[in-house]
Amino acid sequence: MEAMRPLDMLNAARDKRVLVELKNGRQYVGQLKAFDIHVNVVLAEAEELENGEVKRKLGSAFLRGDTIILISPQ
Repeated sequence: MEAMRPLDMLNAARDKRVLVELKNGRQYVGQLKAFDIHVNVVLAEAEELENGEVKRKLGSAFLRGDTIILISPQ
């Protein structure tokens, strides 16, 4: 089986729920709608988490790629 490249993994996660963690420790969950080669991502139905609990609902959110340390399909 061929190894999956990072952008392939993001493409496979499109329209699925993902967890995104930023360098500042903030965490967001939402449906991955779009991304680019800089790993800027757009989430739909985005929620900010704090200690695993929903802190606030954001709706659509754009997260800048150079602030992201983790993207995990849920």
